[in-house]
Amino acid sequence: MNTIQISIDGPAGAGKSTISKAAARALGFTYIDTGAMYRAVGLKAIRLGLDTKTDADKIASMMDDTDIDIRHADDGQHIILDGEDVTAQIRLPEVSIAASDASAVAAVRLKLVGLQRRLAEKDSVVMDGRDIGSFVLPDAQIKIYLTATVEDRAKRRYDELIEKGIAANYDEVKADIAYRDKNDASRKIAPLKVPDGAIVLDTTGNTLEQSIALMLGTIKERLRCFSE
Repeated sequence: MNTIQISIDGPAGAGKSTISKAAARALGFTYIDTGAMYRAVGLKAIRLGLDTKTDADKIASMMDDTDIDIRHADDGQHIILDGEDVTAQIRLPEVSIAASDASAVAAVRLKLVGLQRRLAEKDSVVMDGRDIGSFVLPDAQIKIYLTATVEDRAKRRYDELIEKGIAANYDEVKADIAYRDKNDASRKIAPLKVPDGAIVLDTTGNTLEQSIALMLGTIKERLRCFSE
């Protein structure tokens, strides 16, 4: 079988990264978390003191001197921003909003999409994000849209932050996710939507193990169709 591209799209807090990473590991595919790239851009904008809601032109200019790379290690994917490993820093709550704002800037999106497509040409991949099946990899053989209710997604993200020792407020996390949903779905370039031909998986109420099993089972069923 030739290389396979699997796109995983969905709103913030749907568990795309964790579930996709587990599925990729089980399949022996390369996992690519595109959201982490946008988080790196958001982090740099914050460090430079830019307002990600109003400084679109400055963020676009910033991309001329921004280098983002992905490296894979035994403990997973690492994001390298201008030579610095920022894998831990990009998961802070304030970076989530900055990433969503920055992703609406055309210069940001075009630069990162080019990098994402090049990565997907090398090996069979599971790539997750918000525009993978609709824009980045429109010809992906398997497309999945992972979703859950806002309340469910907020609770998962809140629990994740608390487990990492990061102070969080559930209502604020829920408000942030609702903001990102609106922002991602309304941007002019590659908005969040269910890609054509995608299988929608709603994981509301599922445990992490159940969600992983659901996605992996769906992917394996589609792969069997290709091999028959």
